[in-house]
Amino acid sequence: MRIFDDLRSGLTPAVEELHEGFDRTSSERLNGRELAVEAASAAAFLATAVAMAVFIPSERSFDPLLAIVLLSTYALMAQIRFPIGYGFTVPTQLVFVPMLFLLPVGAVPLVVAVAMMLRDLPEYARGERHPSRVLLAVGDAWHSVGPAGVIAAAGVGAAGLADWPILLAALAAQIVIDDVVSTLREWAGLGISPRLQPSLLGWVTLVDVLLSPVGLLAAIAATDTPFTVMLVLPLAGLLFVFSLERGARVRQAIELSRAYRGTTLLLSDVLEADDEYTGFHSRSVVSLSIAVADSMGLNSADRRNVEFGALLHDVGKIAVPKEIINKPGPLTEDEWVVIKTHTIEGQRMLDQVGGLLSRVGAIVRSSHEKWDGTGYPDGLVGDQIPVGSAIVCCCDAFNAMTTDRSYRPAMTLDEAIGEILENSGTQFSPAVVQALLRVLREDPRTAGSRGPRAVAAA
Repeated sequence: MRIFDDLRSGLTPAVEELHEGFDRTSSERLNGRELAVEAASAAAFLATAVAMAVFIPSERSFDPLLAIVLLSTYALMAQIRFPIGYGFTVPTQLVFVPMLFLLPVGAVPLVVAVAMMLRDLPEYARGERHPSRVLLAVGDAWHSVGPAGVIAAAGVGAAGLADWPILLAALAAQIVIDDVVSTLREWAGLGISPRLQPSLLGWVTLVDVLLSPVGLLAAIAATDTPFTVMLVLPLAGLLFVFSLERGARVRQAIELSRAYRGTTLLLSDVLEADDEYTGFHSRSVVSLSIAVADSMGLNSADRRNVEFGALLHDVGKIAVPKEIINKPGPLTEDEWVVIKTHTIEGQRMLDQVGGLLSRVGAIVRSSHEKWDGTGYPDGLVGDQIPVGSAIVCCCDAFNAMTTDRSYRPAMTLDEAIGEILENSGTQFSPAVVQALLRVLREDPRTAGSRGPRAVAAA
């Protein structure tokens, strides 16, 4: 079972931001395309679930008291939101599996849908969730259709390990239908790329798979005494305690991430106030560096470090005398020695902040290293250069080429690309150069716009 209210609350579907919405609800009503998609999903589910309840025969009679107990337990467990991966999961598998063997199997999808609606009842009562979002709860019950259909088609009665191939098929049907429907809903309703879904759903699917055997044990134990299924509640309580602790840690990590981002932006503002062009240049390098990082397939943490590194790669120039920074002509050898200390100064500043920015400091330190070992300050060669530094170095140089300087006008896009290619394997990482070219082919505007005439040294 997986629910992504973080996406449905209007957040940008960037992976890092999914963490921030794992325990949010939304009082906003569904609108436009999302409303149409969720209404269609709910209508299709209800038509399917009603047809299954009416036409699938069952040897088990419908026990209203047992149905209410299972439904209530399911709704209770659905409120235990356990943060994992880039979203959260709920331990409903512990009671969903017994439902398949204790209730008429054709009625299970409808019971699950009612339970999903009851799950959000406290939020509706507090005004924290708009009534239109009941459509989401109905759509979130699609996972129940696959297992119910498989078990009904196989004619399985009581739960037992002898039917393990059918049980595996039922679990596979649950995962496939749930993943496919979730992907379609997020893509059609919110425009979230299907390519994001494996990272969003993978960990949650793993939890479902791991909890299913426990649910099966509860189903086997409840074969003769159905209410024995309530023995799963202590385990659900334990998961609730763990969810509180993990949720608190996620919130702390979010706050710390915001603090790091705020510090980064503050340092960037200080840099821009200290020297307008240097600040403008650093901000211009950021978007190109992020695009290259995405093209190279960097994970979210490395991508974030590249973003911060690109924004702060020149922060150490705050410590460089203004007469050198603002010198309109070529620098002397002694002045270049001073300029080259700015990466070390930048790392020192970020090390004083500590934590995440210490890792960013390593990118800043090596952002002027060259692939052939002739860069500074450490003379690193090839793969000794951190990939984030190699990205920032290449994007920094490309931005400088395509921006007016005090000693030369900006190059054309073709001229700058030719210069980058000519220095691939000497000044720049060949892999980064190829990623940069892919980015530029897809959208030449990524190269950025020309800024004001520079008053800073190269």
